[in-house]
Amino acid sequence: MWFSKSAQEVLSELNVEPAQGLSSTEVQARLAQYGENKLKGKPKKSFAALFFAQLKDMLIYVLLGAAVITILIGEYVDAIIILLVVVLNAVIGVFQEFKAEKAIEALQQMTTPKSLVRRDGEIKEIPSEQIVPGDIIVLDAGRFVPADLRLIETANLQIEESALTGESVPSEKNAQDMFADPNTPLGDKANMAFMSTLATYGRGEGVVIATAMETEIGKIAQILEEDTDEMTPLQKRLEELGKTLGFIAIGICLVMFVIAWFQKRDLFEMFLTAISLAVAAIPEGLPAIVAIVLALGVTKMSKINAIVKKLPAVETLGSVNIICSDKTGTLTQNKMTVVQHYTLNGLNDVPLEKSPGTNSAHSSTADNNLGLDANSESGTNLGASAGSGAKLTANPSTQELLKTFVLCSDATYENGQGTGDPTEIALIVLGERYNVSKKDLNAQHKRVGEKPFDSDRKLMSTLNEEAAGYRVHTKGAIDNILKLSTHALIDGKAVPLTESMKNEYLKVAEEMSNQALRVLGAAYKDANQLLPPEEMEKDLTVIGLVGMIDPPRLEVRDSIRDAKGAGITPVMITGDHKNTAVAIAKELGIADSIAQSLTGAEIDALSDEEFTRRINDLRVFARVSPEHKVKIVKAYKAQGNIVSMTGDGVNDAPSLKNADIGVAMGITGTDVSKGASDMILTDDNFTTIVRAIEEGRNIYSNIKKSVVFLLSCNLGEIVTIFLSILFFWPIPLLPTQILWINLITDTLPAIALGVDPGDKDVMKQKPRNPKESFFAHGAAIRAIIGGVLIGLLTLAAFYFGLREHGYALSSQGIPEEIMTYARTMAFVVLAVSQLFYSLSMRNPNKTILRIGLFSNKYLIGAVIVGLILQLGVISVPFLSSAFKVQVLSGRDWLLVFGFSLVPLLINELLKLFRRSTGN
Repeated sequence: MWFSKSAQEVLSELNVEPAQGLSSTEVQARLAQYGENKLKGKPKKSFAALFFAQLKDMLIYVLLGAAVITILIGEYVDAIIILLVVVLNAVIGVFQEFKAEKAIEALQQMTTPKSLVRRDGEIKEIPSEQIVPGDIIVLDAGRFVPADLRLIETANLQIEESALTGESVPSEKNAQDMFADPNTPLGDKANMAFMSTLATYGRGEGVVIATAMETEIGKIAQILEEDTDEMTPLQKRLEELGKTLGFIAIGICLVMFVIAWFQKRDLFEMFLTAISLAVAAIPEGLPAIVAIVLALGVTKMSKINAIVKKLPAVETLGSVNIICSDKTGTLTQNKMTVVQHYTLNGLNDVPLEKSPGTNSAHSSTADNNLGLDANSESGTNLGASAGSGAKLTANPSTQELLKTFVLCSDATYENGQGTGDPTEIALIVLGERYNVSKKDLNAQHKRVGEKPFDSDRKLMSTLNEEAAGYRVHTKGAIDNILKLSTHALIDGKAVPLTESMKNEYLKVAEEMSNQALRVLGAAYKDANQLLPPEEMEKDLTVIGLVGMIDPPRLEVRDSIRDAKGAGITPVMITGDHKNTAVAIAKELGIADSIAQSLTGAEIDALSDEEFTRRINDLRVFARVSPEHKVKIVKAYKAQGNIVSMTGDGVNDAPSLKNADIGVAMGITGTDVSKGASDMILTDDNFTTIVRAIEEGRNIYSNIKKSVVFLLSCNLGEIVTIFLSILFFWPIPLLPTQILWINLITDTLPAIALGVDPGDKDVMKQKPRNPKESFFAHGAAIRAIIGGVLIGLLTLAAFYFGLREHGYALSSQGIPEEIMTYARTMAFVVLAVSQLFYSLSMRNPNKTILRIGLFSNKYLIGAVIVGLILQLGVISVPFLSSAFKVQVLSGRDWLLVFGFSLVPLLINELLKLFRRSTGN
């Protein structure tokens, strides 16, 4: 615990003299001992390993078995088709896998290429990979920290650590601090600096205490290396389905041989028949159809600014009931913003500037939810001013307040971009909004002296030219300013400062702090001559103060309300302070009270069992480390929740990977978070997450329609074959005919059902239980009814085909030509009834007329194309010869089409019956 030791103890332990640094010889020895200062990644899998990993699936095994069977019976074309389906499915999986795991590479790229280090008594600039424990690192503003450091010297040093800790403002560093508590949060270790963070202010020196994988960033890399990939609910369902279908196929074959034994049939003929039944039990196109539907869903989601990296993640969204969101940059704008300013002339609210893509109605709503008044100083409506970007106006006292804050700042702000301390940038932006330009003020009031900020005084002062003399501008902690002030500004005039005035300032400052605002005061002092720094901060005139915060995104509150309406619980996870986090959470509607929050230290005080037991009652987690985030995600998952984690920082990457679906921000997100995520939001908009969940629910629903439809069709084939064998009838379908229907005729409607327009009521339902079967909510009954009807009607068509030529199902010695004709009728009914039945599968409760017959044009097209293909197989000579079918008479065409409509009509009538009875 380097942070609990003094700088001298650390230097002694690492055997280094700070004035000299390490010698070249010692560096080489340590480099050999510790290795290069760069992160290690997992060895990459070969293309072949990735490809064969995609084949480890029961349904794929069943498909490969079907291919072997078709080869055994000499149907080589069918075998090739099945193998193409298997290869296509594997190639799609490899492509997604190959794109996904980039997190470690991105972490490696984050390490800074050059660093200032003291070696052999000289300061040198070297590649950061060559840094070793014990090196003395020199830091100044704008330089990245190359390794984990115990600071040994600091001068007003501030480091931006939001990517690692989640804090929205730079952390002040002090080399003299020590922390005895071993559970001190990462963001509170003021005597430490961490790899890949950025120095934004001041300067400092530190001794390297950890490099490469031993750093905090390295620990994150190790978490990312853990193999935590779990199957999504859809993958679990499909695996179960594959196993079931495999056992069914094997069971059918065994039953067939038992029946054949008792019936004393020809065993070779029965083997061929068993193959027919096994083929009927296997939906050959299912893996490809699911992959295609997911791929089309990915394309559709990209149009709503959600880029999905892994296909199954589309479906996982439909089950999400917990959204764990990072605060900084995700729920908030990731920029400090002044929302209130106060002088003795009164307290005024500053309207928030509208985020891109936000309408005025949202702006007004959000501003009022922040507790801001509907009118600014100038009487301008908040929504209008925020939307229009019009300049605000201020009274004389406020003008002086702004002038002091702007002149007493080292940050810059040009063309919408700020450089420097975020707090100072916020003050300059405030000035710009009131038409107080830093560029103009600097030209009119040249800085001639200054007293830099330090953490003891908590003040900064500058001396600027003013008219015929000079003026001191001071900003900092309001209580410290009041101790140094003798006057206060009212209506632009300085008056003696009274105790009641002091109390008023302190009261307003306390109220701002209670709203989790960061408070800064301002004061000035006029002088006739140049003043030395020690004379600047005496007999000041206090002007007022401002309250600032990293404000919530204006559109997020509505999205959170929509999420709650859909049964989804939003949760905030942040490295920021508890009060600030809870204040934002309350404003957004995430939490109701501070009792629903825990800090990282409080989490550590709980056992894993106790924490998991309490997790569902908590809504805000503050001052947390990357390890805490992972622990939170795992606790929610342990309670049976499907968890989505959103974030943009390096510190979010492990939890993004451990969540059921990790969502990274595309604009503000680091490459690390994007690499570890399943989905990326290109607009960084929390609202897009809710829209993506809606799309995910609809995509799962569509996949379920496709699966249930295919299984209904396969059940119809099984019923047809099984009953014909059970009652010693001729086999009405050949294996090639079943394969044609499974691979061609069924596939087109199944894909069309997969892109069915979404149900408008889907977000009024609770999240789907991930343990829920494909056949929940009556889907099994619908599949059975549809399959039995299709099977019986296929047998009926076969029966009529034989009867009109003078034969019965029990007849012996039926001529091959008559058998071919009857099989053609059965073949047509099986195919066409399935095509028509697909129209009824779009919604389990709403009839075709209610949802619109032509509202899914793809399905109508699939049915038409299927009919054309079926007619082509029968009409085109070489195809009819290959499939052993022949052209039907006009009367029989009417008969088979009549039979084919029955399953559709009965299913629609059942919907009307269920609706009328309220079931």
